[in-house]
Amino acid sequence: MPSTAPLPQPPTDDAPLIDVCSAASLALLRANLTSSGILAATRSAAADARRYTRIFGRDAAICVLAMCDSGDAVLERGAVASLDALAACQASNGQIPKYVDPEGQDADFWYLGCIDATLWWLIAVDHLRRAGCVAQRRWAPAVRRAIAWLQAQEHPHFRLLQQNEASDWADIMPRSGYVLYSNALWHDVKRRYGLEAIDATHHHFNHLFNPYQHDLPEYHRARLLRHYARRGRTDSGLYLSFVNFAFAGNEGDVFGNLLAVLCGLAPESTGHRIAHTIATAGADRPWPIRVTLHPLTPAHPLWRPYMGRHRQNLVHQYHNGGLWPFVGGFWVLMLARLGLCDQAAQALQALAEANAQRGWRFTEWFHGRTLEPRGMAGQSWNAATFLLARRALDGGGSPW
Repeated sequence: MPSTAPLPQPPTDDAPLIDVCSAASLALLRANLTSSGILAATRSAAADARRYTRIFGRDAAICVLAMCDSGDAVLERGAVASLDALAACQASNGQIPKYVDPEGQDADFWYLGCIDATLWWLIAVDHLRRAGCVAQRRWAPAVRRAIAWLQAQEHPHFRLLQQNEASDWADIMPRSGYVLYSNALWHDVKRRYGLEAIDATHHHFNHLFNPYQHDLPEYHRARLLRHYARRGRTDSGLYLSFVNFAFAGNEGDVFGNLLAVLCGLAPESTGHRIAHTIATAGADRPWPIRVTLHPLTPAHPLWRPYMGRHRQNLVHQYHNGGLWPFVGGFWVLMLARLGLCDQAAQALQALAEANAQRGWRFTEWFHGRTLEPRGMAGQSWNAATFLLARRALDGGGSPW
């Protein structure tokens, strides 16, 4: 059952919107917390039907980053419980589930395997350890198995993870092979856990996902794959969303590019170029942020029939150009990391406005053109990334 502890009370209506959103965010996290961990969204008939009343690997891990440093003892205990629940249902091969139900009876691993739940879980474990919320050796066997599962999917020369399409957070998008988003997280996991060949991961990340540089990688297959990736494409100012054997993604994956900067893969000049490209495209207006700059149409070579399932991933919708406030929190974090503090402060204000729509609905996503609220209400990670973004701007640090 959700937590019955008293919820933080929002400030008065005449308080600054940032303060109101902070209080509402803490209240939402408390309301969505169960004894087993944080649910993806507030309980409702629709949320139950779509399994949003589960503890998701990626959602919960992102929430843990905010909960463990919140100063709220209930949320800090909930952060540990969330990672416990996921570890308890870890597969024998080391994979962390896409989600588990609060009773621990239903562990789901998605159709083609959910690669990023394991990545995010490892990041959250390390964050809790560094914050002193748990002992350094807590979850040690599960961590070893999780890392081994990921290493089994790492190319021995590129040192990048390989994955099926539709198997990360953008789970009805055709990104496959070497995926920008997943490999930004993999580099962060390697840094946190001192894993081998991190320099090779960094090197090939920047040559495969940014194939427009003048210098060439030494490994001959990396040179060829880079050639295939750039053929027929122009430099968009962003990293490619994915690179596969004979095709690549130039649709403008905003989340993956934000993580490339936050996880230390992008040189500073590249980071500023990414920020400029996204802002120039208007992806942060009126609220941050649209997650695809150039949505795929049914006429695009990368379009897949499954993208139209339930009419969900049509143009300017869901992962295909929808506006996601939780990713907006990462936008603020990236701007702050680049020293663009005025722009970050404006973006934080706009992010509070997005969460406030429809009476503090904390909407999962909005249509990228009409701004119609879509998806579930009461999204936990909207609250979490807002709190992370504000903390970074207030000088309280960032998980990265």
